[in-house]
Amino acid sequence: MSRASVALSTVLALGLLLTACGGDEEATEVSAAQQCDGTLSPGAAEALERVMGAKTFQEAEGSGLRRVAQDLADDQAKGDLHGQHPAMCEVRHQSDRPLLTVSFHLYGEDDLYDTGKGAKAPGRHLYAMGREAVVDDRSASLFVQCSSPELKGSERKPAPIQGFLRFSKAPSDELPPNTPATREAYLTVLHSVTLAVVKELGCENDAGLPERPVLTEKKWRGER
Repeated sequence: MSRASVALSTVLALGLLLTACGGDEEATEVSAAQQCDGTLSPGAAEALERVMGAKTFQEAEGSGLRRVAQDLADDQAKGDLHGQHPAMCEVRHQSDRPLLTVSFHLYGEDDLYDTGKGAKAPGRHLYAMGREAVVDDRSASLFVQCSSPELKGSERKPAPIQGFLRFSKAPSDELPPNTPATREAYLTVLHSVTLAVVKELGCENDAGLPERPVLTEKKWRGER
């Protein structure tokens, strides 16, 4: 083979390699419906797109649903509130863009906002879903109670499970506006993932969660 042919072959091989690498990079961008271990309903996937301002996202690593169910079962067996575990999912459009996470742990009565030590605060809103649902400009919490054979002792006293969504902005970005649309988007995403978790655990009556999110605000305790 001539020196020119060798050079041409090298260039072509390099081009194919770069194309393959570029193809792999593109393949890591996935749809909203593929986030959070595929637990997002069509409505929740649309809500995620609105909040993140994107149609495609970085591919998440690992599978979170079964792991989270097992973490909650282990914490229930140990009586460990607020167990520290990896998030169920981390949603990112680009590495330098906002990050949305959804995580789960057991909660105590004092963690409730309307009937515990938490309280109404500027920008914080209460919704009629689960035992309690609270949303502000960067986070949402959904509190439920679950009776399941997987959760030790929950047949006598339901296990308290909190789903927590947090939106972390990039330094150069603003938080989404604290509007009903943004709060409802947060809750829609959190409801969908939480519903998948309680179904995975086999919670009786899906821990009181309906198939579709309840996006009705309610008054705080003491308000008329």
